Formats: sequence, C-alpha cells, structure tokens
Amino acid sequence: MSERRPSPFKTLFDTDVATLIQAAEDVYQIRFKNRAANAYLVRGSRRTIMIDVGLSSNYPHLTACLDHVGVTPDMIDMVVLSHEHLDHIGAAYHFHGRSFIAAHRLAANKIMLRDDFSMLRKMFNEPNVPVDIDIWLEEGNLIDLGNFRLNVMYTPGHTSACITLFEQDRGLLFAADTLMPGGVMGGVFGSGSIADYIQSLERLKGLNAKILLSGHGRLSDTPQDDVRIALQRSHALLDDTAQLFDALDARSNFEPIMQSVRDLNKLDD
Repeated sequence: MSERRPSPFKTLFDTDVATLIQAAEDVYQIRFKNRAANAYLVRGSRRTIMIDVGLSSNYPHLTACLDHVGVTPDMIDMVVLSHEHLDHIGAAYHFHGRSFIAAHRLAANKIMLRDDFSMLRKMFNEPNVPVDIDIWLEEGNLIDLGNFRLNVMYTPGHTSACITLFEQDRGLLFAADTLMPGGVMGGVFGSGSIADYIQSLERLKGLNAKILLSGHGRLSDTPQDDVRIALQRSHALLDDTAQLFDALDARSNFEPIMQSVRDLNKLDD
C-alpha cells in the first residue's frame, strides 16, 4: 500500500486539542482533535469571517489558534454556519453581539427553534443555550470580503440545510460535510437524502475547485478525485439501501449490507 504524499499545507500552530493550518494566503483551517468539526478563518481585505466554529468546549482552543495569526473574536465580522449540527455550531453563541451569524434558512429555523433531534444534541452533549441567526442565506448569495468573493451554494444531502461556499478565483471549496478528503461521505442524517447528496456532489464536480476545505479531516488539493470517489460511494450506498429494504422484506440477514454502510462513513484520515 502506497504512503500518502506529504501535505502541501503548512502547520502553523499545534496543541493537544487543535492544529492551525494555512490553506492559502489569509485562509486557515482550525482542526480539532476531538469530535468537533473543522473551523475556517478567512481574512479578507474588508471583512473577516469564520466558517463553522466547532464545539463550545473547544472555544478556548479556537481563540488560541486565532490569536496565533493576530485575530481576536471581536475582529470576526460574520460566522457562517454550514448546517445545524452542533459539532459545527456549538461555539457560535460565544460570538453573539460581536459578529453576524448566518446560516441557510432551513438550518436557521432548526437552530433558532432549538430542534435538539436535528442538531444532534444528545450526541455531542453541548450546553443548551440559544444560537440566534442574524442572516438567512439562500442559493446564489454572495459573501464579499473584498479580496475574497464566496458564492453560497445550497447542497442538501447530509441534511436538508447544508450549504457550500465556493471562491471561484482561487478555487477554494468550503464543502463542510458534503464532501470530504478521500471521497468519504459525511453520512445522511434526519432530514438528509442520498438522492439529494448525489445531486449536490454532481454540482461540485462541475466546479474548478483546487482546494477542498471540508468539515472533517485534512485539507485536500485533489478535490476532483475526492468528488469522483464520493459519487461512486453515494451510488453504492443508494444501491445498498435498496438491497436493505429487499432484505428486510425477505427477513434475511442484512448485517453485511449495514457493514458496507458503516464502512462508507469512516473518514480515511
């Protein structure tokens, strides 16, 4: 088995809990070493934003990473939440009164109504504090930071409310849990749909993405390969689901099918 080539991305700061990695000029990944999702800092010439912020318990480690590049929470103009799961949004309430908080309208509705099932609260055991959404995003919105222009794409599948941000000039694809390195799938939860997942991946395949900045795992400079593999796995999952229902109808042993589904959702990191 061949070894993975060295990462082209530079690690700037590393602790037992979080790692700060430079993805591009003025673009940073904060990668947590527990169950939290990755957070991203994009420092624009006019505005500075974060895309997802991880769990509330990681907030001190998030601020330590920001401090390493001379950014304080008060300097964040907007926090963009990719979807409603708490591993992505748990720390958002720390930014209330400092930053505008934005999410797709479907995610905003679930978050503001504190839909614990949709937000996976029991899975992450986060404090039950409200997160207010100031800006409801839609397909086609543009987030203009001056030297970065991030297009909002509605990419359901993982949940019904997922968004992807794409910076066309630099080919930066902030895909959250819709696409991960190695083509690993983020799973289909609650309001999600495998068919929607496939359609969203087809949209991402048509982009000239150069760097994948995903919700979990490493940065990837092979997004076209990642999306191709993810599509293959998604179609296989769709087939496996059909077989699962057939197996249930026949009351046969469907553990091999369930194992294949579990394998698809392991993150090769």
